[in-house]
Amino acid sequence: MSSMSSPLSADFFAGNRARIRQLFTGTAPIVITAYGRLQQGSDEAYPFSQDSSFWYLTGIDEPDVVLVMDKDKEYLIVPEKSAVSDVFDGAIDEHELMSTSGVREVMSARDGWKYLGARLKRVRYVATLAAAPAYIDVLGLYTNPARAILMARLKQHNAKIKLLDIRTHLARLRMVKQPVELAAIQAAIDVTIDTLKTITRPSQLSRYANEYEVEADISRGFRRAGAQGHAFAPIVASGQRACTLHNITNQGALASGELLVLDVGAQVNHYAADITRTVSLGQPSRRAQAVIAAVREVYDFATSLLRPGVLMHDYEKQIENFMGEKLRELGLIKSIEHEAVRHYFPHATSHFLGIDTHDNGDYERPLEPGVVMAVEPGIYIPEEAIGVRLEDDFCITADGVQCLSARLPL
Repeated sequence: MSSMSSPLSADFFAGNRARIRQLFTGTAPIVITAYGRLQQGSDEAYPFSQDSSFWYLTGIDEPDVVLVMDKDKEYLIVPEKSAVSDVFDGAIDEHELMSTSGVREVMSARDGWKYLGARLKRVRYVATLAAAPAYIDVLGLYTNPARAILMARLKQHNAKIKLLDIRTHLARLRMVKQPVELAAIQAAIDVTIDTLKTITRPSQLSRYANEYEVEADISRGFRRAGAQGHAFAPIVASGQRACTLHNITNQGALASGELLVLDVGAQVNHYAADITRTVSLGQPSRRAQAVIAAVREVYDFATSLLRPGVLMHDYEKQIENFMGEKLRELGLIKSIEHEAVRHYFPHATSHFLGIDTHDNGDYERPLEPGVVMAVEPGIYIPEEAIGVRLEDDFCITADGVQCLSARLPL
């Protein structure tokens, strides 16, 4: 197993704050909030997952903390917590917050908002991360309300204040990874590779009767290697279920002759890996072999395009056309048209990778050295119960691209 990278230091987070203040050239205060906890049921919360941009600036995993950067002053405002909450969830350690983030001043909610409120009354603008809609229709997701609550609270102190959105600024910063980030991503990738190598040995694979058994051994492999766990809900999907892109129930029985899609990634120091392999449970049919070969050709074509200066829109269009040729050769479509291609290849080829599996980045900006991205073409044929996906993680270099997960055979 690979050795884990060291946790990121306060200097990393302080450097990120300095960079965002340099990129955002205005004099307005910058106010960023952590996410809040979300109810799972009754009096129980879902496991807390931090706003990745807030974490990028602070390294703090506590909910409801507010970061303020104002001229040469920066401070944290911590929420009020009840004695019951302290007993069940633990009290906030202010010294730990300062040590982790490098922010040298921590204020209580009462004192911090009194201090910030007085400042807000004297300014015309405040920079923050704008809230997403409360509900994202296309994804069927309710979003964390913390940013919207912060924006409303800022307006309460000064109804005329104008809020400036710095999401694009942070996306551009997060898009290009620093050496310590690359080390964390590589550590996550190495854990994922080592675990998948163990799981997919023919002697091991033949022992599994159900998808959840595979998932359980992947989870065990990640944790034993020192990872925090899964970077995203693991996908272990065989046969017909592999045609559902985010099949995360992982409850199906495994059958000889089917293909098994494993789309998983470990998380190390908050950074994600994202790797997919499609393995055969026994001897694959000639048709399945042909689909696997076609996906491999699209994968090779996609990776050949990656280099600095590439625009993601152009890249995706070229791959869609090439995929169309492969689908036509397989007899699945007659003409290479967008709707026809997307019926069998319904997702983008690439996404950025970092703190989030689908990481923050500016898709309108040309690729540049230090950008890390996944490449994951796939073909899904529900009427034939064949789903195939292949995915590796790449870093753009000065003269091309490096596959960070090359140690895992295709």
